[in-house]
Amino acid sequence: MRDLFDEIAEAAARDPQEAVRQSTRGPQRKRFYTQAALAPAEGGFAIVLDGKPVRTPARDVLVIPDRGLAEAVADEWNAQGEEIDPMSMPLTRLANSVLAGVVGRVGLVAEDVAKYFQSDLLFYRAGHPEELVAREAEHWDPVLFWAADTLGARFILSEGIMHVRQPDAAVAAARAALPGDPWAIAALHVVTTVTGSALLALALLHGARSLDQVWAAAHVDEDWNVAQWGADAEAMARRAAKRRDVEAAARVLALHRPA
Repeated sequence: MRDLFDEIAEAAARDPQEAVRQSTRGPQRKRFYTQAALAPAEGGFAIVLDGKPVRTPARDVLVIPDRGLAEAVADEWNAQGEEIDPMSMPLTRLANSVLAGVVGRVGLVAEDVAKYFQSDLLFYRAGHPEELVAREAEHWDPVLFWAADTLGARFILSEGIMHVRQPDAAVAAARAALPGDPWAIAALHVVTTVTGSALLALALLHGARSLDQVWAAAHVDEDWNVAQWGADAEAMARRAAKRRDVEAAARVLALHRPA
């Protein structure tokens, strides 16, 4: 399975849309196992297929630290049909990413998330029409108020797309709220890059916003355009794929308990 998941992971790193297209190219691999289950392992629970451990693209045994999260990953393997579709296994792909690229590099991943505190989606507001301005405020202002009141991070808003430098104190306060655990920061990174907002990701992590609220906030402008001009089928398919990744990240945040 190494090459199959490796190809998808590399494509996703270059371009999420390419990952979606690649998942539909050519024949999928035939299912070669009967049952996925858990086995105790150092650091948590290994995912085993008919007793044999699943390995990451780097050939490490796929070990999940929490039983609930490990069961959810095993469920993805058990849900496969006659062929294995990696794009229908977002938790497995996220777990592979954590073990291969985040463990030992938490600081680098956190810094990548922290970059969004200078250019977060929530900072840049429409000037018109009034209904769109109101929708952005409805979905975005509560998160900014939460960041100010709870984190002590007070950011500056801008109309349009002109960049505004954020106060160092606000960036530092928000940065301090990022987790130091590889699983949590990896999940946070997924939510941040898909939504364009590290503040939405933090609000999800800390329970200030639900998954549905985060998703709606991330798509205020897109939903406005869809309402005016209609939906593009290909764009909606890409959006659905991204939603699955964000749902997987939210499950990690909900099920993982850092040591």
